[in-house]
Amino acid sequence: MPDMNSNRLAFSIRVQPHAKRDAVEVSADGTIRVRVTAAPERGKANDAVTKLLAKRLGVSKSSVSITRGNTGRVKTIQIEGMEASEAVQRLRTSV
Repeated sequence: MPDMNSNRLAFSIRVQPHAKRDAVEVSADGTIRVRVTAAPERGKANDAVTKLLAKRLGVSKSSVSITRGNTGRVKTIQIEGMEASEAVQRLRTSV
């Protein structure tokens, strides 16, 4: 669930590396799942996650960072300069 702190939005995601395609899914309960085709080695999957989220949210890649969970599937993501409602809306409507 998103957590707002001044101008930063932080939320948890679940990542699936080695997926068939890159995708972002938001379930009815607000759980965010990110699927990336990249392998979870040498940070490739993490880079793919930040790049995909930046593209879906319409922000620069430098505005998206992983603050927790660099080596796990559950990660905490931080977005600079975006409100929670706007982020969820963009993720739900992105293709």
